Amino acid sequence: MPPRHQGAGGGLISRRQAWALAALTLMWGVNWPMMKLSLQGMTPLYFRASTMSLGAAWLFAFVTLRGERMRPSGREWAAIASLGLPNVLGWHTLSIFGVQELASGRAAILGFTMPIFTVLIGAVFFGERITPRVRLAVLCAGTAIGLLLWHELQRLSGRPTGVAWMLSAALCWALGTVLFRRAHLTLSPVVVTVWMLLLGSGVLWALALTLEPTPDPATFSTTLWISLAYGVLVNYGVAQIIWFGMARNLPPATSAMSIMAIPLVGTLSATFILGESPHWQDWLAMVFVMLAIASVLWPTRKPTASS
Repeated sequence: MPPRHQGAGGGLISRRQAWALAALTLMWGVNWPMMKLSLQGMTPLYFRASTMSLGAAWLFAFVTLRGERMRPSGREWAAIASLGLPNVLGWHTLSIFGVQELASGRAAILGFTMPIFTVLIGAVFFGERITPRVRLAVLCAGTAIGLLLWHELQRLSGRPTGVAWMLSAALCWALGTVLFRRAHLTLSPVVVTVWMLLLGSGVLWALALTLEPTPDPATFSTTLWISLAYGVLVNYGVAQIIWFGMARNLPPATSAMSIMAIPLVGTLSATFILGESPHWQDWLAMVFVMLAIASVLWPTRKPTASS
């Protein structure tokens, strides 16, 4: 048997899972500055449409070769399309406009307020209990948002609309997560995700062709091609495969740690990839967002029976 390590929430994860989770956190963290890099030479809708469609195509091929049932039943088509509105069109479209307006590290911090929105939506619309930890998470998230808005409004070149884009994207992702949990589907989550990406990319292509000038690939720099390849092969490909391959078996606290680390990796990697210089508001906001995520995702300890 492979060696095993104690998970943060009391669960056990293998060494292979630990390395895979570290790689996944790095991939999704680095994706934020890579998206910003792509937007230096490509419009946002064309970027999303091209990377999403190509990434979904090879993810479709991978899942098919693995033997998954790929064809939805009649009623599942409508469910997949409705789930794709917040999960794919909402999150991916709004977030790319947020990345265009903001520093990539700041966009990542705001984007990962989504677990807090998920809990709040569950409480408001589905009667889930608001615990003291949820109240703490809301306070921490609100403080982080206030810090980033304060910095944006202080600067003459600040773009508080970017904050609105990212918070709207996080809200869409949270709504999609809540709806996904309550959906009754016979297909596996990875197959549903592939279909949402394929359908969503079709809508994005229609929007890009209508609203943006057609890019000329002959003008793309080597850096742009590399960033596009990263989006297709890593963000929509390898990272998704790793996540769906291990998500069901991860202890909740371990998943929470990974989610908390993604905006940190995004901010740190942006300093090397883009030369961004985070301000003290960014670092403090990141701390508050990590505290908020920990508050809503970290599992509570079950009381032990007295001996």
